[in-house]
Amino acid sequence: MRVALFVTCLIDQLFPGVAEATVTVLRRCGIEPALVPEQTCCGQIAFNDGFWPESRTLARRHLDLFEGADAVVTPSGSCAAMVREFYSMLLQEDHDLTARAHHAGARTYELTEFLVDVLHRSDVGARFPHRVTYHASCHGLRGLGVRNQPLQMLSRVQDLELRTLDGVEECCGFGGMFAVKFAGLSGAMLETKMRAIEASGAEFVTATDASCLMHIDGGLRRQRSSVKALHVAEILASQ
Repeated sequence: MRVALFVTCLIDQLFPGVAEATVTVLRRCGIEPALVPEQTCCGQIAFNDGFWPESRTLARRHLDLFEGADAVVTPSGSCAAMVREFYSMLLQEDHDLTARAHHAGARTYELTEFLVDVLHRSDVGARFPHRVTYHASCHGLRGLGVRNQPLQMLSRVQDLELRTLDGVEECCGFGGMFAVKFAGLSGAMLETKMRAIEASGAEFVTATDASCLMHIDGGLRRQRSSVKALHVAEILASQ
């Protein structure tokens, strides 16, 4: 299987360790992912803010760069949802591009979704002796239907104690530009999420999206909380 790693711009610029952890996990499963150094943003940021012509340019570039892969794996439910859900709508005026967009969406996977649903792996030899709670990121949950896969993976991590999070499927308040345009509402949603995280008794909060974790981690740091945010790929890569 020819598997390509879709790093995403946020991870590339701010959280490169998440990409490295993703490669580590895939290699443990016998997959040597192809790295595409020319990759850029998938166009989600421009798309969400109404700049559709600019987003189309990025979408066409993404399709070209990842054309030859049997599967495209990304440690981001949000960016995977952009390709799977919105590329075909964004490129619908061109029938050839629409067909390519459907094909790209069908072979683009969030990391835990790929591990569980494609490779049928739930144990990747990870060990993480800490109390962990899981936040279900909106795009992965509602866009991709990724609900049980991350929990299945975490449940097989040696010495990890998985703590229940009240309101696990409630938004953390990030939502990209939502957090900028509706800062008050975003902050209130974040406060609710942080209270639930603290109440869980966890040492770490994890999720499938670095963007949500960035938002949550910023709030926890401002409150001087001892709880740390860590991407699920980093937990699965630990030993």
